[in-house]
Amino acid sequence: MSHPLRRVTDLSLDATTVTALRSALRATADEVVQAIIDEVPPYANALSGRMGGTIRRAVRTALGHYLDLASGNATGGDGGDAAYELGRGEVRAGRSMDALLGAYRVGARVAWRCLAAGAVAAGLPATEVAKFAELTFAYIDELSAASAAGHADELAARGRDQERHLEHLARDLLAGATPDVLLASVQRAGWQPPHTLTAVLLPAAQARPAYRALDPGTLVLDDLPDGDGVLLVPDADRPRLLRQLTDRTAVVGPPRPWKRASASYARAVRARSLSADIRDTEEHLPELVLSADVDAFADLCARALAPLRTLPAATARRLEETLRAWLLHQGRRDEVAAALFVHPQTVRYRMSQLRELFPDLASPHRVLELTLAVGLRAG
Repeated sequence: MSHPLRRVTDLSLDATTVTALRSALRATADEVVQAIIDEVPPYANALSGRMGGTIRRAVRTALGHYLDLASGNATGGDGGDAAYELGRGEVRAGRSMDALLGAYRVGARVAWRCLAAGAVAAGLPATEVAKFAELTFAYIDELSAASAAGHADELAARGRDQERHLEHLARDLLAGATPDVLLASVQRAGWQPPHTLTAVLLPAAQARPAYRALDPGTLVLDDLPDGDGVLLVPDADRPRLLRQLTDRTAVVGPPRPWKRASASYARAVRARSLSADIRDTEEHLPELVLSADVDAFADLCARALAPLRTLPAATARRLEETLRAWLLHQGRRDEVAAALFVHPQTVRYRMSQLRELFPDLASPHRVLELTLAVGLRAG
């Protein structure tokens, strides 16, 4: 079966012309490579030494395959396979597809000039030169398309690999992995560690859309248990971050050194379990402190407020409200009265009752226990 490009034209170079062109392959390849070095900046220092020799041989091979095609002797495929691998290799070398296509354009021009000169000198009729040009540039187009496909496939594969590595790093951070493990994950992911990371807990469906508006170094997971997602935002400007999340159901943890991102995540999780209304954990530190050990807090309240349980419920409630205001206003009677919307004499009377119930009310330790006990309780 003939090569598909043979359908472009019915050109078939005679043996004399092909022999003449083959004899000039080395010189043609050298001219092509030198022109690419001179005219395509990303290749200025890339085609010298061993690499230059390798590329020259690759160009000679491609031209030789083309001459097989032009003479009707190629069954094809090798040129496209090599071009595909070339595209993949350019990604590994750090060069863009624009650079590679630029090299193809320069190479096509120079190769055609050399091939055309050799063909005419070998006696190729003028009527066949146009066919020769058509086949030449169709072949170059085929090679460049194969290289573009290889380049795109390699980029996609690398993107998938990096995404997996970044997700693995995020999981290690949330799990509180050891510094050695984290540094290894960072290296695999090619991620630049910031000074701090701030965890943002939000529904999984909102994680990726929110991520697109944040720092590109943000780590994202959208498959946590219970339908949760998390963002780990590097060196966040907190007010700006909160504004960016205004329309999201998000809980923003505190900034923490990047290796301790798990602490930021843990606080966000605990804040959400405490109240669905919390967005900024930094504004709810007292609640978070007192809810850190729920059983201990309940025991403290039961012990500290035990004297009130001896009273009727309505009386106990009024006295607890007064005690809370007295503690928060540091015993300033007029301020306590204003906070409770009662007369100062009423405050004086209630405080007399409280002092009877709590004889050691002046003790700093007792004041601390009562402050913690009544500080967050509803009246």
